[in-house]
Amino acid sequence: MTRPTARHVLPEFIERTSFGQRTTDPYAKLLEERIVLLGTPIDEAAANDVIAQFMHLEHRAPDRDITLCVNSPGGSFEAMAAIYDTMRYVCCDVETTCLGQAGPPAAVLLAAGTPGKRSALPGARVVIRQPALAEPVRGRADDLAVRAGELTRVRSLLEEMLVRHTGRTRARVSADLEREKILDAQEALAYGLVDRIVSGRKGVRPAPGGE
Repeated sequence: MTRPTARHVLPEFIERTSFGQRTTDPYAKLLEERIVLLGTPIDEAAANDVIAQFMHLEHRAPDRDITLCVNSPGGSFEAMAAIYDTMRYVCCDVETTCLGQAGPPAAVLLAAGTPGKRSALPGARVVIRQPALAEPVRGRADDLAVRAGELTRVRSLLEEMLVRHTGRTRARVSADLEREKILDAQEALAYGLVDRIVSGRKGVRPAPGGE
């Protein structure tokens, strides 16, 4: 598994087992507890890491939930879509929790968790916005037209995903995507991106009636 690059040295610790001692690390322990951390921008490598863990955990125990913890600034729509499809493909329920930020398109993964099992911590920040072409934009006119058509298709898919998982109307979602929309935890709850705000292991605030 590709490790996050935020640390030069990943902490390790020794565990005593019935077979002696073993060296492990926080990410291995999280996987044992069926917790998958998405803590990097979403690219092909991050998507493959998450997908591999999901498939492994489903094989190990298809009747147990998987928890996806999100702290990502966003990234590639295509890489996100691969994770999104895997979340819907596996037979396990997927709990989602925003620990820090869920930038676009990580916000879609947060919202795509199993209904009733989507959470945010009080300081969470969730962002939605329409997709855009990477700068600078270069190419022949015909090629740019093809890319513009693909961008329109991706935006339509993004709208469909958010409508499906938030309960908002297509018109409302389309209007909200016109400009970057930044939501705190309470606003994400009201929007339908999460079902509850978790202030602690025992503190869960249920969702109020949405608008």
